[in-house]
Order: sequence, then structure tokens, then C-alpha cells
Amino acid sequence: MQAKDVRKSILAGTWYPGSPGELRKAVGNYLAEATPPIPSIPGGKLKAIIVPHAGYQYSGPVAAYAYRLLEKRKFRRVILVGPSHRFAFRGISANLQSGYETPLGVTPVDRDFARKLLDASPKISWVPSAHAYEHCLEIQLPFLQTVLQDFKIVPIIMGEQDFSTCTLLANILARVIDHPEQTLLLASTDLSHYHRAKEARLLDMEFIKHVRNFDPEGLASSLAMGSCEACGGGPAVATMLAARKLGANSSIVLHYANSGDVTGDYRRVVGYVSAALFKKEEQPTASGKGQCQ
Repeated sequence: MQAKDVRKSILAGTWYPGSPGELRKAVGNYLAEATPPIPSIPGGKLKAIIVPHAGYQYSGPVAAYAYRLLEKRKFRRVILVGPSHRFAFRGISANLQSGYETPLGVTPVDRDFARKLLDASPKISWVPSAHAYEHCLEIQLPFLQTVLQDFKIVPIIMGEQDFSTCTLLANILARVIDHPEQTLLLASTDLSHYHRAKEARLLDMEFIKHVRNFDPEGLASSLAMGSCEACGGGPAVATMLAARKLGANSSIVLHYANSGDVTGDYRRVVGYVSAALFKKEEQPTASGKGQCQ
């Protein structure tokens, strides 16, 4: 892995602690405080998580609920999908750098997989500027580095979030992913921004309703109509669509909060949610023959 080709951290010391020891302690504390008990999802059945991407003091406690689900699991590849906050571009960018660095080390990029995405559609390309100063994927790395071992990442930034782009990305991911039981999808998004807490909660509950109902089409519609807000709404929709194609049929909302819960200022808040998408096996009836025909 060439050091010059590694993406250096742009968040260490600001959005999360800059020293390895302090960062490990912070992440460990967030994970330990993520209670009540995390639901049990059988190995190989967890397909995706949805997590926020603010500074750790704000969204770390919410994200931890999803990351606790990954403890003692063996994912070899994590596909991170997030929005572009700082650089406007058309289409989708898949990162081709050799790795992402945080104070906890360098996590390699699965460049072979990323190249397959680029080969799959002219709408997917490698746009370095889309990743250089983007926070929404790097912020996930220290949690992933803590709960997983021996894994690679595929960082994807969406420059467009319309439903057709979400569908394109989902279809390509579902087609290109090999060994889906060893691959985790991750959507990075915050919810509504800078509303009073009461209004923010109404908007956020609309988003959460669609996640809970595993309804990516409904979520896309609500986002388009302004019934809910999410800077990473497109990544969430694309991830839900891809997870469904890979066998996920159920979802669980793990935790919700807003920035006012940390600052005490509820006049202008940002919403955060963590959720999981998984394959729930149908329970047989008493006769053992499954559902009635």
C-alpha cells in the first residue's frame, strides 16, 4: 500500500479525537453506553446499517447502536454510501485510493471491487475531489476499525440522489457483490437540519417510518415531496434497495436523537438515526408447512 495514495484523515482532532488512545476510549464508551440490549440477528443475515455522520459528540451515541451489531461478526467488505457535501458533480464516485487513514490505522480500499463498479456504468466514475474533503464516510471508520477485523472498504459518494440514480446504484451493487454474506452495506446520513425540535421530530419520524416499514420507494417519494429531510436520503434509498435485492426483508430502527439532546439547545437541531436491515426467516406454522397457500 503506497503511503502517498492513502487518503489522510481530515477529521482527527476535530470531529473525533486525534490520538489513538483517546479515540479508542471514546468509541469504546459509545459502544458500551448503547443500551438497552442490541437485538440478536443471526450470522449472515445482517445486510446493511444506516448511521449518522456528525461529529462524535453529537452522533456517536446514536451510531454506536448500529455498530454494536457488528461486534463478533466477520465482514470482509463494507460498502459505504454517502452524499457529497462539499463538491458538486454528476453521477456517482467510487474511490480508487489504496486506503483510508485514521489514528487507528489504515483500512484498505477494495479497488478491484470499485473498478467493477466503474466498469458497470458510465455514470459511476472516480472523482477524487468528491472524496478529498468529504466527512460522511471517514467518520464511520473508527467505529468500523474497532468492531471489525481484516476488512476492506468501498467508499462511494453520490453526486446525484434522484430515484433513478439510487436504483442504478442498487442494481449494480446487487449484481456485482460476490459473497453477500461477507459484505455489509452502510448508508451514511443525518436527518433534518436546523428546525425547532418539535418540527424536526415530525420530519424525522416520516423518514423513520419508511425505514421501519422497509419502504425505499416511499422514502424516496417523501424526500422528493419534502415530507422528510436527509442529506444522505439518496444513499439510504439506494442501500435499502440493494439490501432488499440481496435478501433483506426486515428492518429495525435502533435509536433516534437530535443535537439538542447534547447541547440543550432545541431551537435549531439536527436529527440522527441508526437502523439495520436484515433477512428474517419466515417462521413455520404449527404444522411445519409454512404459510397457508
